[in-house]
Amino acid sequence: MTIQIGDKIPHATLNTLKDGVQAVDTDELFAGKKVVLFAVPGAFTPTCSAKHLPGYADKLGEFEKRGIEVACLSVNDAFVMDAWAKSQGVPEGVHMLADGNGAFTQALGLELDATAFGMGLRAKRFALYAEDGVVKQLHVEAPGEFKVSAAEYVLEHLA
Repeated sequence: MTIQIGDKIPHATLNTLKDGVQAVDTDELFAGKKVVLFAVPGAFTPTCSAKHLPGYADKLGEFEKRGIEVACLSVNDAFVMDAWAKSQGVPEGVHMLADGNGAFTQALGLELDATAFGMGLRAKRFALYAEDGVVKQLHVEAPGEFKVSAAEYVLEHLA
């Protein structure tokens, strides 16, 4: 079942690369904070690299002014996420989160079966806004679309 507005973010362990692979507990990531989590089907893929990640990197200051942390999620490993962040010049303030086996993505109910494209299980393109671990906004893209999960769209719809 897909996560809904009002639901609590499920507990999971993600990874990031900082002095080696570090575990990121979703309870700690979201507890007592305002967080925008956006997900991409794959690091280094065209729309993700040309529009999705750059939009959040460019708008990071606007989110920070509102006291909101920004996190990028992909069903990739921490090394890929780190290399992608470096290649894109992503500022330190964007959490680059690896969901290597897709367990968190599946717990959210937002997995995408991309086996027909040789990519296996991936995340649907989405953005969610949570306060203290509770989903306040959820923007899931239709297949092949890039509109409602864009940084600009999310910023426009924050209260």
